[in-house]
Amino acid sequence: MSIARIGILTISDRASRGEYEDKGGPAIHAWFKRVLTSQWEAVAKVIPDEQPLVEAAICELSDVQGCCLIVTTGGTGPALRDVTPEATETVCSKMMPGFGELMRAASLKFVPTAILSRQTAGIRGKSLIVNLPGKPSAIDDCLNAVFPAVPYCIDLIGGPYLETDPDQCKVFRPAHAQSKP
Repeated sequence: MSIARIGILTISDRASRGEYEDKGGPAIHAWFKRVLTSQWEAVAKVIPDEQPLVEAAICELSDVQGCCLIVTTGGTGPALRDVTPEATETVCSKMMPGFGELMRAASLKFVPTAILSRQTAGIRGKSLIVNLPGKPSAIDDCLNAVFPAVPYCIDLIGGPYLETDPDQCKVFRPAHAQSKP
């Protein structure tokens, strides 16, 4: 069985300069550590809010590192330096708008400013890229909302079979796809 590689990409000017502690990347890592039961390894990076750098990092995590899932944190708001969704759209062949819609709906239960978030998701080759907000509590809310569909999406694009602890996150796969390949 192959080990799934998961890219964790923090996009923050201050964190990339060491002026601010990266809390988003570790929150994502902790979530996966708690939820995934299949073997996986993280490939983590921290980069500034520069669209060419975000595009290059996503491409490297997908094309070179072979990550089946790339989860970004930061750069999804309306600020001038927030360019993560634009970078994601540029490097993806297919966009998956339902992810962003569901993440915003889930976040609206907790904070009215969730409508300012521009989270999105897309496919590049055999990688699913999901843009999350930067706040650790929002990361949990968003992953809890969308992850039930993530393993089956990864199945459909030819990635490894991800399994979860059903007490933490119950994954949905159609009956014909519930056994390992």
